[in-house]
Amino acid sequence: MSRRILVVDDEESILRSLEGVLHDEGYEVVTASSGEEALEKVEAEDPDLVLLDVWLPGKDGIETLEALRGRLHGLPVLMMSGHGSIETAVKATRLGAHDFIEKPLNLDKVLLAIGHAFRASRLAEENRFWRDKAERECSLLGESPAMEALREQIRVVAPTKASVLITGENGTGKELVARAVHNHSKRRDGPFVEVNCAAIPEDLIESELFGHEKGAFTGAAARRRGKFDLADGGTLFLDEIGDMSLKTQAKILRVLQEMRFERVGGSRTHQVDVRIIAATNKDLDAEIRQGTFREDLYFRLNVIPFHVPPLRERTEDIALFTEHFLRQHGAEEGREPVSLHPEVLELLKAHDWPGNVRELKNVTQRMLILSRGAELRARDLPPGLRVLPADADDDAPAAGGLGLRQARRAFERRYILRCLEAVGWNVPQAADRLELDKSSLYKKMKELGIEIPPDG
Repeated sequence: MSRRILVVDDEESILRSLEGVLHDEGYEVVTASSGEEALEKVEAEDPDLVLLDVWLPGKDGIETLEALRGRLHGLPVLMMSGHGSIETAVKATRLGAHDFIEKPLNLDKVLLAIGHAFRASRLAEENRFWRDKAERECSLLGESPAMEALREQIRVVAPTKASVLITGENGTGKELVARAVHNHSKRRDGPFVEVNCAAIPEDLIESELFGHEKGAFTGAAARRRGKFDLADGGTLFLDEIGDMSLKTQAKILRVLQEMRFERVGGSRTHQVDVRIIAATNKDLDAEIRQGTFREDLYFRLNVIPFHVPPLRERTEDIALFTEHFLRQHGAEEGREPVSLHPEVLELLKAHDWPGNVRELKNVTQRMLILSRGAELRARDLPPGLRVLPADADDDAPAAGGLGLRQARRAFERRYILRCLEAVGWNVPQAADRLELDKSSLYKKMKELGIEIPPDG
């Protein structure tokens, strides 16, 4: 499909010349000889780009551009003038013009400017698409009172400059909360930069955060900007802050106090404007008592505390999450929409979800991939989720139709899960507590459908 260009000029020779050249390049061309006519053509012809002369009879080019301002919606405008001044060019740029072309026109330069404008317009459109997609994917789902309260807290806190500390178990969605705070803040047009403090080796984290100069250490072949530098004007998300060493904590504290830092191997001080959001699955009060986390850093980060509740405390959200993940995975896999049998939802709500929302997402994807019917049934669930827990309620065996063998299996699964959670999914420690050898516990876990969470 060819692109349509509106050419606006009061000189007939220029209109005909540009019309011929642009036609030869494969563009559709619409012309106008005044600002008033140009506004009408924009409404009637819906052009993809406008070439607009500054000097026009009646409403001149700048006035026309100003009138178009509210209707541009990404429409690129190239201004043309044989009597242009820097002041005029600056004013046109501020009003939304993409470029300023001097007369007499060099047709090669005009075509180059048009190409640049279309590429910039396409990139801006793609950026809007991905940004909207990211915001949809980062939206906080849930209708439970806990999630409603969390969204309200984000609404109140996001516009401020306050640091935020997010706590919660693995897989609850702490990063989504951080992104929601950023997206609802005054910094939403700035960068959102994430650092996983647990994933970066101790000898590299300082370089990762503050950057380094060329030759600062072996392998530093060029200068590199750090995360604080990249997040300037936006938000820096320090995930798993509880896993940061005391040495790095001291450096972070200094930067938070002064918003200044030096790159590794450098002496120049860099000033930044960054909002800090930190997250952890650890009990930082306990870490402080053990001497593994600085109390002064804790108070600096914990200006506004957020807590993301585990999925087992908001089971009313499970249906919403499951439907969302089914739609999402279905679209990715090209599957027709599927429905859930009521028994599946009952079983999902009865599960403990030690991996929280992340685990539910993985289970939903697995069900959709392995099933072939239009309705998901209990048989499509992983083996460990196909029976109700024995202690779900007094009527569970009757309601679920559990025999003695199934009830015993459900009890074993829940008991082993609780033991694994208690030791942070350390299988050898859990085996000691259960008085089993490690291989027997692994075999039992496989039999009961117990999977270690990705970050367990």
